[in-house]
Amino acid sequence: MSSLFSIPRLALTCAAFGVLCGCSTFAPLQTGQATIGQPGSAVEAKLGKPAEQYPLAGGGTRWLYPTGPMGQYTYAADFDAGGNLSAFHQVLTSADFAQIQLGRSTQQDVLQTFGKPEAMTYYPLSDRNVWTYRFRADGWWPSLMNVAFDRNNIARVTQVVPDPLFGLYN
Repeated sequence: MSSLFSIPRLALTCAAFGVLCGCSTFAPLQTGQATIGQPGSAVEAKLGKPAEQYPLAGGGTRWLYPTGPMGQYTYAADFDAGGNLSAFHQVLTSADFAQIQLGRSTQQDVLQTFGKPEAMTYYPLSDRNVWTYRFRADGWWPSLMNVAFDRNNIARVTQVVPDPLFGLYN
């Protein structure tokens, strides 16, 4: 009779664990957005020290919180010139990648927007340096964004491909 009760208990435990894990996925975004308007010290107290920091136009600063190298999310905390948080969002998105201007965006532009790539590969035959970011295309499909730069560090090609870690979107 005890085996009958262990199966529902196991199912309930697994369901509770799944709910808790699902909630923790959204915690950085909710926590960051709740600190908009606060100074960097308050943001750092809640989210920790950022992995990367870059200057923004107008005297502001962007702090990046990547979940890599295998993560599909990088959170950007944008501060105004006064040091207060003005925006907090996830930047590894289809919409953000669409902002890369082929023929104009530089490696530095891409780095300041998305942070360090998961991989950098040089292809000698095409003389292209390709940066790869893991993300969820359209918020759902596990994908890789490849950004190819020419020898002058200008973005020339972007390419979205299925992430082989997830097979054909298992």
